[in-house]
Amino acid sequence: MCGIAGVIGRGPDVERMIETLRHRGPDGVRVEQGPGWSLAHARLSIIDLEGGWQPLHAAGSTIIGNGENYNYIELARDFQLEGRLSTGSDFEPLLHAYGQEGEAALGRPRGMYASCLLGGDGRSWLMRDPFGIKPLYLHQAAEGLLFASEPRALFAGGAAREMDAEALGDLLALNYSPKVPFKGVTRLAQGAVAQVAADRSVGSGKLSWLDPLPRPLPTDEGALLDRLDAVLEDSVNVHQRSDVPYGLFLSGGIDSSAIATLMARLNSRPVTAYTCGFAAPGARDERGAAEAVARALDLDWRETTFTEEDFWRIAPQVAWALDDPTTDYATLPTYKLAEAAKGTLTVVLSGEGGDELFAGYGRYRRALRPSWLGGRAAEPQVDAPFLKDGGAGAIARWRAAAKAAARPGWTTLQNAQAADIGSWLPNDLLLKLDRCLMAHGLEGRTPFLDREVAAFAFNLPDRMKVRGRYGKWLLRKWLERACPAAEPWAKKKGFTVPVAAWIGPRAGDLGPRIAKLKAVREVCVPQAVEAVFADEAQAANRWPLLFFGLWSLIHLEDAEPRAALAALLADA
Repeated sequence: MCGIAGVIGRGPDVERMIETLRHRGPDGVRVEQGPGWSLAHARLSIIDLEGGWQPLHAAGSTIIGNGENYNYIELARDFQLEGRLSTGSDFEPLLHAYGQEGEAALGRPRGMYASCLLGGDGRSWLMRDPFGIKPLYLHQAAEGLLFASEPRALFAGGAAREMDAEALGDLLALNYSPKVPFKGVTRLAQGAVAQVAADRSVGSGKLSWLDPLPRPLPTDEGALLDRLDAVLEDSVNVHQRSDVPYGLFLSGGIDSSAIATLMARLNSRPVTAYTCGFAAPGARDERGAAEAVARALDLDWRETTFTEEDFWRIAPQVAWALDDPTTDYATLPTYKLAEAAKGTLTVVLSGEGGDELFAGYGRYRRALRPSWLGGRAAEPQVDAPFLKDGGAGAIARWRAAAKAAARPGWTTLQNAQAADIGSWLPNDLLLKLDRCLMAHGLEGRTPFLDREVAAFAFNLPDRMKVRGRYGKWLLRKWLERACPAAEPWAKKKGFTVPVAAWIGPRAGDLGPRIAKLKAVREVCVPQAVEAVFADEAQAANRWPLLFFGLWSLIHLEDAEPRAALAALLADA
Protein backbone atom coordinates (compact mmCIF):
# COMPACT_ATOMS: atom_id res chain seq x y z
CA MET A 1 0.00 0.00 0.00
CA CYS A 2 1.30 3.41 -0.80
CA GLY A 3 0.83 6.55 -2.81
CA ILE A 4 1.99 6.83 -6.40
CA ALA A 5 2.38 9.75 -8.77
CA GLY A 6 3.77 9.98 -12.26
CA VAL A 7 3.95 11.66 -15.63
CA ILE A 8 3.97 9.95 -19.01
CA GLY A 9 5.48 12.50 -21.37
CA ARG A 10 6.77 15.81 -20.10
CA GLY A 11 5.37 17.54 -17.10
CA PRO A 12 5.90 18.90 -13.60
CA ASP A 13 8.39 17.83 -10.97
CA VAL A 14 6.88 14.62 -9.56
CA GLU A 15 8.63 15.28 -6.25
CA ARG A 16 6.12 18.05 -5.60
CA MET A 17 3.30 15.65 -6.41
CA ILE A 18 4.47 12.81 -4.17
CA GLU A 19 5.06 15.12 -1.21
CA THR A 20 1.27 15.55 -0.95
CA LEU A 21 0.89 11.75 -0.55
CA ARG A 22 3.34 11.04 2.27
CA HIS A 23 0.45 10.10 4.57
CA ARG A 24 -0.14 7.12 2.27
CA GLY A 25 3.51 6.04 2.39
CA PRO A 26 5.19 7.06 5.65
CA ASP A 27 8.17 4.70 5.22
CA GLY A 28 9.93 6.71 2.51
CA VAL A 29 9.84 8.13 -1.01
CA ARG A 30 11.59 7.06 -4.22
CA VAL A 31 11.61 9.14 -7.42
CA GLU A 32 12.92 8.01 -10.82
CA GLN A 33 12.98 9.48 -14.29
CA GLY A 34 13.52 7.95 -17.71
CA PRO A 35 13.01 8.85 -21.35
CA GLY A 36 9.46 10.19 -21.52
CA TRP A 37 8.43 9.35 -17.97
CA SER A 38 8.79 10.31 -14.31
CA LEU A 39 7.60 8.12 -11.43
CA ALA A 40 7.34 8.69 -7.67
CA HIS A 41 6.39 6.27 -4.90
CA ALA A 42 5.61 6.93 -1.22
CA ARG A 43 5.90 3.54 0.45
CA LEU A 44 3.99 1.82 3.21
CA SER A 45 6.07 -1.34 3.63
CA ILE A 46 3.94 -4.49 3.72
CA ILE A 47 5.73 -7.26 1.78
CA ASP A 48 9.54 -7.58 1.48
CA LEU A 49 10.24 -4.72 3.84
CA GLU A 50 13.85 -4.31 2.72
CA GLY A 51 13.76 -5.07 -0.99
CA GLY A 52 10.29 -4.10 -2.19
CA TRP A 53 10.99 -0.45 -2.99
CA GLN A 54 9.46 0.91 -6.18
CA PRO A 55 9.69 1.62 -9.06
CA LEU A 56 10.67 -1.99 -9.82
CA HIS A 57 12.60 -3.05 -12.91
CA ALA A 58 12.70 -6.57 -14.37
CA ALA A 59 12.53 -8.33 -17.74
CA GLY A 60 13.12 -5.01 -19.50
CA SER A 61 10.00 -3.37 -17.99
CA THR A 62 9.24 -0.99 -15.11
CA ILE A 63 6.27 -0.90 -12.75
CA ILE A 64 4.98 1.33 -9.99
CA GLY A 65 1.89 0.38 -8.06
CA ASN A 66 -0.37 0.94 -5.08
CA GLY A 67 -2.00 -2.06 -3.42
CA GLU A 68 -1.32 -5.78 -3.34
CA ASN A 69 -1.14 -8.63 -5.85
CA TYR A 70 -2.10 -11.46 -3.50
CA ASN A 71 -1.26 -14.25 -5.95
CA TYR A 72 2.37 -13.24 -6.44
CA ILE A 73 3.55 -16.58 -5.06
CA GLU A 74 1.40 -18.48 -7.58
CA LEU A 75 2.56 -16.21 -10.44
CA ALA A 76 6.19 -16.89 -9.55
CA ARG A 77 5.45 -20.62 -9.63
CA ASP A 78 3.42 -20.59 -12.84
CA PHE A 79 6.02 -18.57 -14.74
CA GLN A 80 8.93 -20.60 -13.30
CA LEU A 81 10.61 -17.59 -11.71
CA GLU A 82 12.57 -19.39 -9.00
CA GLY A 83 16.04 -17.89 -8.86
CA ARG A 84 15.09 -15.06 -11.25
CA LEU A 85 13.43 -12.65 -8.83
CA SER A 86 15.59 -9.93 -7.35
CA THR A 87 13.03 -8.97 -4.67
CA GLY A 88 10.19 -10.54 -2.71
CA SER A 89 7.78 -7.83 -3.90
CA ASP A 90 4.29 -8.87 -4.91
CA PHE A 91 4.58 -6.64 -8.01
CA GLU A 92 7.81 -8.06 -9.50
CA PRO A 93 6.38 -11.38 -10.82
CA LEU A 94 4.00 -9.41 -13.05
CA LEU A 95 6.96 -7.81 -14.84
CA HIS A 96 8.39 -11.24 -15.70
CA ALA A 97 4.95 -12.48 -16.75
CA TYR A 98 4.60 -9.46 -19.03
CA GLY A 99 7.99 -10.24 -20.53
CA GLN A 100 6.80 -13.75 -21.38
CA GLU A 101 3.27 -13.17 -22.64
CA GLY A 102 2.75 -9.43 -23.04
CA GLU A 103 -0.68 -7.90 -22.60
CA ALA A 104 -2.28 -11.22 -21.56
CA ALA A 105 -0.31 -11.09 -18.30
CA LEU A 106 -2.07 -7.92 -17.19
CA GLY A 107 -5.23 -9.84 -16.36
CA ARG A 108 -3.46 -12.29 -14.07
CA PRO A 109 -3.13 -10.36 -10.77
CA ARG A 110 -5.57 -11.32 -8.04
CA GLY A 111 -5.80 -8.43 -5.67
CA MET A 112 -6.31 -4.71 -5.26
CA TYR A 113 -4.09 -2.43 -7.25
CA ALA A 114 -3.63 0.77 -9.21
CA SER A 115 -0.44 0.71 -11.23
CA CYS A 116 1.55 1.93 -14.20
CA LEU A 117 3.63 -0.52 -16.25
CA LEU A 118 6.17 0.74 -18.77
CA GLY A 119 6.76 -2.24 -20.99
CA GLY A 120 10.05 -3.23 -22.53
CA ASP A 121 8.09 -3.53 -25.79
CA GLY A 122 7.56 0.26 -25.78
CA ARG A 123 3.95 0.14 -24.61
CA SER A 124 2.73 1.92 -21.46
CA TRP A 125 -0.19 0.71 -19.37
CA LEU A 126 -2.36 2.05 -16.57
CA MET A 127 -4.31 -0.52 -14.54
CA ARG A 128 -6.89 -0.62 -11.78
CA ASP A 129 -8.30 -3.71 -10.09
CA PRO A 130 -11.69 -5.03 -11.27
CA PHE A 131 -13.65 -3.84 -8.22
CA GLY A 132 -11.95 -0.42 -8.07
CA ILE A 133 -10.61 -1.04 -4.56
CA LYS A 134 -7.55 1.14 -5.12
CA PRO A 135 -7.86 4.62 -6.67
CA LEU A 136 -6.05 6.23 -9.59
CA TYR A 137 -6.70 9.73 -10.95
CA LEU A 138 -5.69 11.25 -14.27
CA HIS A 139 -5.14 14.71 -15.69
CA GLN A 140 -4.24 15.51 -19.29
CA ALA A 141 -1.70 18.35 -19.27
CA ALA A 142 -0.31 20.08 -22.34
CA GLU A 143 2.79 17.90 -22.63
CA GLY A 144 2.09 14.90 -20.45
CA LEU A 145 -0.42 12.60 -18.79
CA LEU A 146 -0.38 13.00 -15.00
CA PHE A 147 -1.58 10.20 -12.71
CA ALA A 148 -1.73 9.88 -8.93
CA SER A 149 -3.40 8.07 -6.04
CA GLU A 150 -5.31 11.19 -4.96
CA PRO A 151 -6.40 14.37 -6.79
CA ARG A 152 -4.35 16.55 -4.42
CA ALA A 153 -1.16 15.30 -6.09
CA LEU A 154 -2.46 16.35 -9.52
CA PHE A 155 -3.12 19.84 -8.20
CA ALA A 156 0.47 19.94 -6.94
CA GLY A 157 1.42 19.06 -10.52
CA GLY A 158 -0.44 22.02 -11.96
CA ALA A 159 -4.01 20.79 -12.52
CA ALA A 160 -6.61 23.50 -11.82
CA ARG A 161 -9.02 23.05 -8.91
CA GLU A 162 -12.19 24.02 -10.72
CA MET A 163 -15.34 22.52 -9.24
CA ASP A 164 -17.75 20.44 -11.28
CA ALA A 165 -21.21 21.54 -10.11
CA GLU A 166 -22.98 18.52 -11.62
CA ALA A 167 -20.69 16.09 -9.79
CA LEU A 168 -21.21 17.92 -6.50
CA GLY A 169 -24.97 17.82 -7.01
CA ASP A 170 -24.70 14.06 -7.46
CA LEU A 171 -22.67 13.89 -4.26
CA LEU A 172 -25.40 15.60 -2.24
CA ALA A 173 -28.14 13.51 -3.83
CA LEU A 174 -26.51 10.06 -3.70
CA ASN A 175 -23.84 10.39 -0.95
CA TYR A 176 -21.19 9.90 -3.65
CA SER A 177 -20.48 11.11 -7.16
CA PRO A 178 -19.95 8.87 -10.21
CA LYS A 179 -17.28 11.33 -11.36
CA VAL A 180 -14.60 13.44 -9.70
CA PRO A 181 -15.97 16.86 -8.63
CA PHE A 182 -13.09 18.72 -10.31
CA LYS A 183 -13.07 19.59 -13.99
CA GLY A 184 -10.13 18.08 -15.84
CA VAL A 185 -9.61 15.26 -13.31
CA THR A 186 -10.95 11.77 -13.97
CA ARG A 187 -10.82 8.41 -12.23
CA LEU A 188 -9.23 5.56 -14.12
CA ALA A 189 -12.12 3.19 -14.75
CA GLN A 190 -12.84 0.31 -12.39
CA GLY A 191 -11.04 -2.74 -13.85
CA ALA A 192 -9.12 -0.71 -16.43
CA VAL A 193 -6.24 -2.28 -18.34
CA ALA A 194 -5.65 0.76 -20.51
CA GLN A 195 -2.83 1.37 -22.94
CA VAL A 196 -1.47 4.92 -23.11
CA ALA A 197 -1.14 5.92 -26.76
CA ALA A 198 1.61 8.06 -28.30
CA ASP A 199 -0.61 11.12 -27.95
CA ARG A 200 -1.06 10.19 -24.26
CA SER A 201 -4.72 9.32 -24.66
CA VAL A 202 -5.86 6.45 -22.44
CA GLY A 203 -7.45 3.34 -23.91
CA SER A 204 -10.62 1.67 -22.72
CA GLY A 205 -9.58 -1.94 -22.10
CA LYS A 206 -11.28 -3.37 -19.04
CA LEU A 207 -11.30 -6.43 -16.80
CA SER A 208 -14.66 -7.53 -15.44
CA TRP A 209 -15.07 -8.19 -11.73
CA LEU A 210 -16.93 -11.33 -12.84
CA ASP A 211 -15.73 -14.11 -15.10
CA PRO A 212 -17.57 -13.91 -18.43
CA LEU A 213 -18.79 -17.52 -18.15
CA PRO A 214 -20.51 -18.63 -14.93
CA ARG A 215 -18.69 -21.42 -13.12
CA PRO A 216 -20.80 -24.52 -12.40
CA LEU A 217 -22.13 -24.68 -8.86
CA PRO A 218 -23.46 -27.65 -6.92
CA THR A 219 -27.23 -27.72 -6.43
CA ASP A 220 -27.20 -29.40 -3.01
CA GLU A 221 -27.29 -26.97 -0.09
CA GLY A 222 -24.71 -28.89 1.91
CA ALA A 223 -22.32 -28.93 -1.04
CA LEU A 224 -22.85 -25.20 -1.55
CA LEU A 225 -22.00 -24.55 2.10
CA ASP A 226 -18.82 -26.61 1.76
CA ARG A 227 -17.86 -24.72 -1.39
CA LEU A 228 -18.56 -21.39 0.29
CA ASP A 229 -16.35 -22.40 3.22
CA ALA A 230 -13.49 -23.28 0.88
CA VAL A 231 -13.83 -20.14 -1.24
CA LEU A 232 -13.95 -17.78 1.75
CA GLU A 233 -11.09 -19.51 3.56
CA ASP A 234 -8.93 -19.28 0.45
CA SER A 235 -9.66 -15.58 0.05
CA VAL A 236 -9.00 -14.71 3.69
CA ASN A 237 -5.82 -16.79 3.58
CA VAL A 238 -4.31 -14.85 0.65
CA HIS A 239 -5.54 -11.54 2.07
CA GLN A 240 -3.46 -12.27 5.17
CA ARG A 241 -0.19 -12.41 3.21
CA SER A 242 1.87 -9.76 4.94
CA ASP A 243 5.23 -9.17 6.57
CA VAL A 244 3.71 -6.74 9.09
CA PRO A 245 1.01 -7.07 11.80
CA TYR A 246 -2.57 -7.52 10.59
CA GLY A 247 -6.01 -7.65 12.18
CA LEU A 248 -9.59 -6.67 11.38
CA PHE A 249 -12.39 -4.21 12.01
CA LEU A 250 -15.25 -6.08 13.69
CA SER A 251 -18.70 -4.49 13.64
CA GLY A 252 -20.61 -7.52 14.91
CA GLY A 253 -22.49 -7.84 11.62
CA ILE A 254 -22.59 -10.84 9.31
CA ASP A 255 -19.71 -9.82 7.04
CA SER A 256 -17.06 -8.88 9.58
CA SER A 257 -18.05 -11.84 11.78
CA ALA A 258 -17.49 -14.18 8.84
CA ILE A 259 -14.02 -12.75 8.24
CA ALA A 260 -13.22 -12.93 11.95
CA THR A 261 -14.27 -16.59 12.03
CA LEU A 262 -11.90 -17.51 9.23
CA MET A 263 -9.02 -15.43 10.56
CA ALA A 264 -9.39 -17.16 13.93
CA ARG A 265 -9.28 -20.51 12.14
CA LEU A 266 -6.20 -19.64 10.11
CA ASN A 267 -4.09 -18.04 12.84
CA SER A 268 -2.49 -19.75 15.82
CA ARG A 269 -2.43 -16.55 17.90
CA PRO A 270 -5.45 -14.41 18.84
CA VAL A 271 -6.33 -12.03 16.02
CA THR A 272 -6.51 -8.34 16.95
CA ALA A 273 -9.95 -6.86 16.27
CA TYR A 274 -11.18 -3.28 16.71
CA THR A 275 -14.80 -2.21 17.24
CA CYS A 276 -16.22 1.32 17.47
CA GLY A 277 -19.28 2.34 19.50
CA PHE A 278 -20.97 5.65 20.21
CA ALA A 279 -21.36 7.71 23.36
CA ALA A 280 -24.71 9.37 22.74
CA PRO A 281 -28.19 8.87 24.23
CA GLY A 282 -30.19 6.43 22.15
CA ALA A 283 -27.32 5.68 19.76
CA ARG A 284 -27.49 2.27 18.13
CA ASP A 285 -24.42 0.16 17.61
CA GLU A 286 -23.45 -3.49 17.72
CA ARG A 287 -20.68 -3.57 20.30
CA GLY A 288 -22.50 -6.26 22.23
CA ALA A 289 -22.68 -8.49 19.18
CA ALA A 290 -19.03 -7.81 18.36
CA GLU A 291 -17.94 -8.71 21.88
CA ALA A 292 -19.88 -11.99 21.76
CA VAL A 293 -18.14 -12.95 18.52
CA ALA A 294 -14.76 -11.87 19.88
CA ARG A 295 -15.16 -13.98 23.01
CA ALA A 296 -16.31 -17.03 21.06
CA LEU A 297 -13.33 -16.79 18.70
CA ASP A 298 -10.81 -15.79 21.37
CA LEU A 299 -9.92 -12.58 19.56
CA ASP A 300 -7.73 -9.86 20.99
CA TRP A 301 -10.71 -7.50 21.04
CA ARG A 302 -10.23 -3.78 21.47
CA GLU A 303 -13.07 -1.33 21.83
CA THR A 304 -13.02 2.36 21.04
CA THR A 305 -15.78 4.89 21.72
CA PHE A 306 -16.79 7.72 19.40
CA THR A 307 -17.93 10.79 21.33
CA GLU A 308 -19.41 14.19 20.50
CA GLU A 309 -15.94 15.67 21.01
CA ASP A 310 -14.59 13.17 18.46
CA PHE A 311 -17.27 14.26 16.01
CA TRP A 312 -16.24 17.91 15.96
CA ARG A 313 -12.54 17.01 15.98
CA ILE A 314 -12.70 14.35 13.27
CA ALA A 315 -15.28 15.85 10.87
CA PRO A 316 -12.85 18.40 9.34
CA GLN A 317 -10.06 15.80 9.25
CA VAL A 318 -12.30 13.44 7.30
CA ALA A 319 -13.24 16.27 4.93
CA TRP A 320 -9.51 16.85 4.34
CA ALA A 321 -8.78 13.16 3.75
CA LEU A 322 -11.63 12.84 1.24
CA ASP A 323 -10.37 15.15 -1.51
CA ASP A 324 -12.59 12.95 -3.71
CA PRO A 325 -15.61 13.09 -1.40
CA THR A 326 -18.38 10.91 -0.07
CA THR A 327 -20.90 12.22 2.45
CA ASP A 328 -21.37 8.77 3.99
CA TYR A 329 -21.26 9.31 7.76
CA ALA A 330 -19.64 5.90 8.19
CA THR A 331 -16.41 7.71 7.31
CA LEU A 332 -16.37 9.07 10.88
CA PRO A 333 -16.10 5.79 12.85
CA THR A 334 -13.86 4.34 10.13
CA TYR A 335 -11.44 7.21 10.65
CA LYS A 336 -11.60 6.76 14.44
CA LEU A 337 -10.96 3.01 14.13
CA ALA A 338 -7.92 3.66 11.93
CA GLU A 339 -6.71 6.20 14.46
CA ALA A 340 -7.05 3.58 17.23
CA ALA A 341 -5.37 0.78 15.25
CA LYS A 342 -2.39 2.85 14.10
CA GLY A 343 0.75 1.73 15.88
CA THR A 344 -0.60 -1.76 16.56
CA LEU A 345 -1.65 -2.87 13.08
CA THR A 346 -0.47 -2.01 9.58
CA VAL A 347 -2.94 -4.18 7.64
CA VAL A 348 -6.67 -4.31 8.43
CA LEU A 349 -9.20 -6.71 6.91
CA SER A 350 -12.74 -5.39 6.53
CA GLY A 351 -16.14 -6.61 5.36
CA GLU A 352 -16.86 -4.29 2.42
CA GLY A 353 -18.47 -6.11 -0.49
CA GLY A 354 -20.39 -8.76 1.43
CA ASP A 355 -23.73 -6.97 1.02
CA GLU A 356 -23.23 -6.46 -2.71
CA LEU A 357 -22.07 -9.99 -3.57
CA PHE A 358 -24.37 -11.96 -1.26
CA ALA A 359 -27.36 -9.55 -1.53
CA GLY A 360 -27.67 -8.15 1.96
CA TYR A 361 -29.41 -4.85 1.36
CA GLY A 362 -33.10 -4.42 2.09
CA ARG A 363 -33.56 -2.69 -1.27
CA TYR A 364 -32.74 -6.01 -2.95
CA ARG A 365 -35.53 -7.74 -1.10
CA ARG A 366 -37.96 -4.92 -1.95
CA ALA A 367 -37.04 -5.22 -5.62
CA LEU A 368 -38.14 -8.86 -5.61
CA ARG A 369 -41.58 -8.15 -4.12
CA PRO A 370 -44.62 -7.35 -6.26
CA SER A 371 -45.67 -3.70 -6.17
CA TRP A 372 -48.82 -4.51 -4.20
CA LEU A 373 -46.56 -5.78 -1.39
CA GLY A 374 -44.42 -2.64 -1.39
CA GLY A 375 -41.95 -3.70 -4.04
CA ARG A 376 -39.96 -1.06 -5.90
CA ALA A 377 -36.78 -0.81 -7.93
CA ALA A 378 -33.50 -1.21 -6.03
CA GLU A 379 -32.31 2.32 -6.65
CA PRO A 380 -31.20 5.18 -4.39
CA GLN A 381 -33.98 7.05 -2.63
CA VAL A 382 -33.07 10.68 -3.21
CA ASP A 383 -34.26 13.26 -0.67
CA ALA A 384 -32.50 16.51 -1.55
CA PRO A 385 -35.02 19.37 -1.77
CA PHE A 386 -32.19 21.83 -1.17
CA LEU A 387 -30.59 21.05 -4.56
CA LYS A 388 -31.50 23.28 -7.47
CA ASP A 389 -32.93 20.32 -9.38
CA GLY A 390 -34.06 18.40 -6.30
CA GLY A 391 -31.71 15.54 -7.24
CA ALA A 392 -33.56 14.68 -10.46
CA GLY A 393 -30.40 14.83 -12.55
CA ALA A 394 -28.50 12.54 -10.20
CA ILE A 395 -31.14 9.81 -10.19
CA ALA A 396 -31.52 10.02 -13.97
CA ARG A 397 -27.77 9.53 -14.40
CA TRP A 398 -27.82 6.66 -11.89
CA ARG A 399 -30.61 4.91 -13.81
CA ALA A 400 -28.73 5.28 -17.08
CA ALA A 401 -25.59 3.76 -15.55
CA ALA A 402 -27.60 0.90 -13.99
CA LYS A 403 -29.19 0.15 -17.35
CA ALA A 404 -25.76 0.06 -18.98
CA ALA A 405 -24.49 -2.35 -16.31
CA ALA A 406 -27.41 -4.78 -16.78
CA ARG A 407 -26.89 -7.95 -18.82
CA PRO A 408 -29.32 -10.20 -20.70
CA GLY A 409 -29.92 -13.37 -18.75
CA TRP A 410 -29.25 -11.84 -15.36
CA THR A 411 -32.06 -11.83 -12.85
CA THR A 412 -33.58 -8.67 -11.39
CA LEU A 413 -31.50 -9.30 -8.27
CA GLN A 414 -28.24 -9.74 -10.19
CA ASN A 415 -28.82 -6.54 -12.14
CA ALA A 416 -29.41 -4.66 -8.89
CA GLN A 417 -26.22 -6.11 -7.43
CA ALA A 418 -24.23 -5.20 -10.54
CA ALA A 419 -25.50 -1.61 -10.41
CA ASP A 420 -24.18 -1.25 -6.86
CA ILE A 421 -20.88 -2.96 -7.62
CA GLY A 422 -20.27 -0.48 -10.42
CA SER A 423 -21.26 2.69 -8.54
CA TRP A 424 -21.97 2.75 -4.80
CA LEU A 425 -19.24 0.24 -3.93
CA PRO A 426 -16.15 1.88 -5.54
CA ASN A 427 -17.26 5.49 -5.22
CA ASP A 428 -18.52 5.39 -1.63
CA LEU A 429 -17.60 2.33 0.44
CA LEU A 430 -14.17 1.62 -1.01
CA LEU A 431 -13.25 5.29 -1.33
CA LYS A 432 -14.15 5.70 2.35
CA LEU A 433 -11.98 2.77 3.38
CA ASP A 434 -9.02 3.89 1.29
CA ARG A 435 -8.94 7.52 2.42
CA CYS A 436 -9.73 7.00 6.10
CA LEU A 437 -7.14 4.27 6.55
CA MET A 438 -4.46 5.81 4.34
CA ALA A 439 -4.75 9.06 6.30
CA HIS A 440 -3.17 7.01 9.11
CA GLY A 441 -0.79 4.95 6.98
CA LEU A 442 -2.87 1.75 7.24
CA GLU A 443 -3.71 -0.73 4.51
CA GLY A 444 -7.34 -1.90 4.21
CA ARG A 445 -8.08 -5.27 2.62
CA THR A 446 -11.47 -6.63 1.55
CA PRO A 447 -11.61 -10.46 1.28
CA PHE A 448 -15.17 -10.47 -0.09
CA LEU A 449 -14.00 -8.46 -3.09
CA ASP A 450 -12.05 -11.26 -4.67
CA ARG A 451 -12.57 -12.76 -8.10
CA GLU A 452 -13.00 -16.28 -6.70
CA VAL A 453 -15.58 -15.12 -4.15
CA ALA A 454 -17.41 -13.12 -6.83
CA ALA A 455 -17.52 -16.06 -9.22
CA PHE A 456 -19.18 -18.11 -6.50
CA ALA A 457 -21.47 -15.58 -4.84
CA PHE A 458 -22.86 -13.61 -7.78
CA ASN A 459 -23.85 -16.77 -9.65
CA LEU A 460 -25.73 -18.31 -6.74
CA PRO A 461 -29.44 -18.82 -7.39
CA ASP A 462 -31.52 -15.93 -6.06
CA ARG A 463 -33.08 -18.18 -3.41
CA MET A 464 -29.60 -18.79 -1.96
CA LYS A 465 -29.14 -15.05 -1.49
CA VAL A 466 -32.61 -13.79 -0.59
CA ARG A 467 -35.26 -15.83 1.15
CA GLY A 468 -38.21 -14.29 2.98
CA ARG A 469 -37.04 -11.38 5.11
CA TYR A 470 -33.40 -12.46 5.00
CA GLY A 471 -30.68 -11.36 2.64
CA LYS A 472 -27.28 -13.13 2.51
CA TRP A 473 -29.17 -16.35 3.17
CA LEU A 474 -26.39 -18.83 2.34
CA LEU A 475 -23.79 -16.74 4.16
CA ARG A 476 -26.01 -16.73 7.24
CA LYS A 477 -26.42 -20.51 7.02
CA TRP A 478 -22.64 -20.88 6.84
CA LEU A 479 -22.08 -18.55 9.81
CA GLU A 480 -24.71 -20.43 11.81
CA ARG A 481 -22.49 -23.48 11.42
CA ALA A 482 -19.08 -21.80 11.67
CA CYS A 483 -19.72 -19.28 14.48
CA PRO A 484 -23.11 -19.63 16.20
CA ALA A 485 -22.19 -16.81 18.61
CA ALA A 486 -22.67 -14.37 15.73
CA GLU A 487 -26.42 -15.11 15.86
CA PRO A 488 -26.80 -14.66 12.09
CA TRP A 489 -30.61 -14.93 12.16
CA ALA A 490 -31.14 -12.43 14.96
CA LYS A 491 -32.63 -9.06 14.14
CA LYS A 492 -29.75 -6.63 14.15
CA LYS A 493 -29.91 -3.27 15.88
CA GLY A 494 -28.32 -1.60 12.88
CA PHE A 495 -25.44 0.79 12.60
CA THR A 496 -26.10 4.50 12.88
CA VAL A 497 -23.86 7.42 13.72
CA PRO A 498 -25.78 9.94 15.86
CA VAL A 499 -24.69 12.95 13.80
CA ALA A 500 -28.10 14.63 14.00
CA ALA A 501 -27.97 14.71 17.80
CA TRP A 502 -24.53 16.29 17.76
CA ILE A 503 -25.31 18.86 15.06
CA GLY A 504 -28.71 19.81 16.50
CA PRO A 505 -27.62 22.29 19.23
CA ARG A 506 -25.57 24.26 16.68
CA ALA A 507 -27.95 23.93 13.74
CA GLY A 508 -29.32 27.47 14.03
CA ASP A 509 -25.87 28.99 13.59
CA LEU A 510 -24.61 26.51 10.98
CA GLY A 511 -27.46 26.89 8.50
CA PRO A 512 -26.91 30.54 7.47
CA ARG A 513 -23.13 30.17 7.34
CA ILE A 514 -23.22 27.05 5.17
CA ALA A 515 -25.84 28.62 2.90
CA LYS A 516 -23.49 31.54 2.18
CA LEU A 517 -20.59 29.42 0.93
CA LYS A 518 -19.73 29.85 -2.72
CA ALA A 519 -19.80 26.16 -3.63
CA VAL A 520 -23.08 25.62 -1.79
CA ARG A 521 -24.70 28.48 -3.68
CA GLU A 522 -23.52 26.94 -6.98
CA VAL A 523 -25.48 23.71 -6.48
CA CYS A 524 -28.10 24.46 -3.83
CA VAL A 525 -30.91 26.89 -3.09
CA PRO A 526 -29.54 28.90 -0.14
CA GLN A 527 -32.92 29.40 1.50
CA ALA A 528 -33.61 25.68 1.27
CA VAL A 529 -30.24 24.94 2.89
CA GLU A 530 -31.11 27.22 5.80
CA ALA A 531 -34.46 25.45 6.08
CA VAL A 532 -32.71 22.10 6.54
CA PHE A 533 -31.00 23.44 9.68
CA ALA A 534 -34.17 25.11 10.95
CA ASP A 535 -36.55 22.18 10.45
CA GLU A 536 -36.08 19.08 12.63
CA ALA A 537 -37.96 17.03 10.04
CA GLN A 538 -34.99 17.56 7.69
CA ALA A 539 -32.29 16.78 10.28
CA ALA A 540 -31.03 13.80 8.26
CA ASN A 541 -29.77 16.19 5.57
CA ARG A 542 -27.67 18.28 7.95
CA TRP A 543 -24.58 16.07 7.99
CA PRO A 544 -24.20 15.96 4.16
CA LEU A 545 -24.46 19.75 4.01
CA LEU A 546 -22.08 20.27 6.93
CA PHE A 547 -19.57 17.92 5.35
CA PHE A 548 -19.95 19.66 1.99
CA GLY A 549 -19.37 23.01 3.63
CA LEU A 550 -16.19 21.78 5.30
CA TRP A 551 -15.02 20.06 2.12
CA SER A 552 -15.54 23.12 -0.05
CA LEU A 553 -13.65 25.40 2.34
CA ILE A 554 -10.73 22.97 2.52
CA HIS A 555 -10.47 21.84 -1.10
CA LEU A 556 -11.79 24.84 -3.01
CA GLU A 557 -10.78 27.72 -0.76
CA ASP A 558 -7.53 26.37 0.76
CA ALA A 559 -8.68 26.50 4.39
CA GLU A 560 -6.92 24.36 6.96
CA PRO A 561 -9.29 21.75 8.45
CA ARG A 562 -9.54 23.35 11.91
CA ALA A 563 -9.98 26.79 10.38
CA ALA A 564 -12.77 25.48 8.13
CA LEU A 565 -14.72 24.19 11.11
CA ALA A 566 -14.06 27.38 13.08
CA ALA A 567 -15.43 29.46 10.20
CA LEU A 568 -18.69 27.51 10.23
CA LEU A 569 -18.98 27.60 14.00
CA ALA A 570 -17.90 31.28 14.18
CA ASP A 571 -15.14 30.29 16.59
CA ALA A 572 -12.37 31.88 14.54
